[in-house]
Amino acid sequence: MSKSRNSRRQFLKNASLATLAIGLAPLTSKAKSNQTSKADECEKTTQDYYGEGPFYSENPPEITAGKLASESEAGTKIRITGRVQNLDCSEYIPDTIIDIWHADNAGEYDNEGFNLRGKVKSNAQGFYMFESIKPGKYLNNDKYRPSHVHFKITPPGFGTLTTQLYFQGDTSIAEDAAAKLTSGQYDATHRIIALTADSEGVLEGTWDIAVNGEGLIGIGELHTTKGMIYSANPNPFTSELTINYGVFNTSEVSLLVFDMQGRQVASLEQKRLTPEKYNATWIPDTELPNGHYFIALKINDLQVHYLKVQFNRGAH
Repeated sequence: MSKSRNSRRQFLKNASLATLAIGLAPLTSKAKSNQTSKADECEKTTQDYYGEGPFYSENPPEITAGKLASESEAGTKIRITGRVQNLDCSEYIPDTIIDIWHADNAGEYDNEGFNLRGKVKSNAQGFYMFESIKPGKYLNNDKYRPSHVHFKITPPGFGTLTTQLYFQGDTSIAEDAAAKLTSGQYDATHRIIALTADSEGVLEGTWDIAVNGEGLIGIGELHTTKGMIYSANPNPFTSELTINYGVFNTSEVSLLVFDMQGRQVASLEQKRLTPEKYNATWIPDTELPNGHYFIALKINDLQVHYLKVQFNRGAH
């Protein structure tokens, strides 16, 4: 067995014993999970039981074009997107540093360079995205740790939350000391997300994060009283997207499109509307690149709802 695997095993063993021996500090963060039965809940983002782990590298580089893994990296491609929000999910937080690292397809970490290590920032709308490969598993004593991704999340002017993200359906979760926890400070329930294959076979997951920070007025539960986007079809789309939305009170309404950098790329609706269901069509400009975009609904200049869409011009 390699030296890195031995040191990893010893760390996990020591971490388990240490956690049993010390008191637990209070939580300072929450997370909004898309895996709960109540879509509008703002759930706590917990620290992970194993914390940072033994293989963190200081000063990772910024991720280029959202790519944590190179095109030649072996493994199943994944894409994680979400939004960074404050503790009650009423504000979104731009410029949050999200430091990401994980093992390769064989369960090994790069401890000499920065392969599968890097950081992104949430954009002007609080959104973040990165593409990588699904991490491989590795042995912890006689059991495999489930596939997981490490995060350090630092909003502007506030402390760092260190945690790990897991994936639904992983058979190693039930026996893992960290991932199986369903209560307390290290509750992993809302850090286990679903992955769904897109039209290109990339496994997509959504993880909205809420941390101790200050941001801009965001979505919260406003769409339940002011207006919401019901659907955007087809998604992914190649040339034309139909958005169905509703307005619940007579209001000044804007339906806008933002790219992953938070820049507005289209305005689909800007008018005063009465309570009713509406639809709009987005035909992207010929120069707009393929990628992920966010359709945002504003009511009286307050953003109340959004949906993520994928544009693949010329895809079949």
